[in-house]
Amino acid sequence: MMSTSIQTSRRTFIRNLAAAGVALPHLIPSSAFGANDKIGVALVGCGGMGLANLAACAKDPAAAVTGLCDVQSSRLERAAAQYPAARACHDYRELLADSAIDAVIVATPPHWHALIAIDACRAGKDIYVQKPMTLHVAEALALRNAVRKHGRISQIGTQIHAGENYRRVVEYIQSGKLGPISVARTFNVMNQGPDGIGNTPNSDPPADIDWNLWVGPAPMRPYNPLAVRSATENCSFMSFSGGWTPGMAPHIIDLPVWALRLDYPHTTFCSGGRYVLKDAGDAPDSQEVLWQYPNFTMTWMTCLVNSFGFDFGRGSPARRLGVYFHGLNATLYSNYSMHEIVPEGPMLKDPAPPGKSIPPSPGHELEWLGCIRTRRQPSCNVDYHCRIDIPVSLANLSMRLNRAIHFDPVAERIIGDGEAAGLATPEYRQPWRFPAEYL
Repeated sequence: MMSTSIQTSRRTFIRNLAAAGVALPHLIPSSAFGANDKIGVALVGCGGMGLANLAACAKDPAAAVTGLCDVQSSRLERAAAQYPAARACHDYRELLADSAIDAVIVATPPHWHALIAIDACRAGKDIYVQKPMTLHVAEALALRNAVRKHGRISQIGTQIHAGENYRRVVEYIQSGKLGPISVARTFNVMNQGPDGIGNTPNSDPPADIDWNLWVGPAPMRPYNPLAVRSATENCSFMSFSGGWTPGMAPHIIDLPVWALRLDYPHTTFCSGGRYVLKDAGDAPDSQEVLWQYPNFTMTWMTCLVNSFGFDFGRGSPARRLGVYFHGLNATLYSNYSMHEIVPEGPMLKDPAPPGKSIPPSPGHELEWLGCIRTRRQPSCNVDYHCRIDIPVSLANLSMRLNRAIHFDPVAERIIGDGEAAGLATPEYRQPWRFPAEYL
């Protein structure tokens, strides 16, 4: 049973978010949960991030871990040892058929996210989907439409969104103190050295992995141990992850999309390639993206072979990331944990931060569970996150075709380029089928 203090704090949190106008667009009818029922939570993909999400949910006395799924037996067994009361299986479809499961965390490699999440919505489950939400424009729209059609609660795992620093940046940007903002620059850099993730050769899959099911709807390729080791190595395999831009940009461009209330870009251009790295992967080691919005430009840079981070660090190789907001009166730059204002001389009349107006989050996963109870969408719901996910997918498509992609934000479709529009919908490997009925 949920304690009175937890119930009260959640009601206060949701009420404060609504009063602040923070990303709670859809009121959904009440679910069938009774006052004393626990939310049955299942995890699909028992790697490090998924288990961390599940552990955060398990701290909530109103939740119970009721299902676990992984196509790798050793990972599934480790998870089952932590949660012995949960049903454990290799095929996610078994979990979706289980009435004891109300909500599903999707923490598989990214190429599986869309299909599992859509199937979960179809089965009447609420969803928490790790980033990147999807890898293709049509996947994002289909998932969004499935959430709407089936009345599900959704949260995307950009957990930095729940931090206090992002809230303070959003408040400052929306105060208008910077003046008109014409450009936001975003980036993530590191230096993997010339050998990248290494050159472990392809091999036969070990007995504890169902490689056919692991690959699922993606193009079949030989097994490589690096592809399954962790999300870090997986980002080097394009068909499974989309590379490091989908891997990191959702965390970072989230801040300007939130602070500036951005819709979709009307033009996207991406240049990049695999220039230096010689490892087992095939993802680009350098990418530069330009997104054009009405009267505003946002850029993205990712580099795996140089970690110079501007105001965020230099020297010894390290992972560095950040966002710059260039306003008429000042520049604000920020990473996950800090931000600083650089005035344009006397043009910034009042540098003091505005009063706090965005309430704190109880935690990204706890926010999701609270919203499952109230049936109001949390802050990083699928509708909101499409404005992050679709620009990233457009960037990879632009790099693939080596030309600008034009997108109609109202019609939500690529225009003037039949080839690009066709490639926006993935072709799933048989017997898996892209759920086109949700487009």
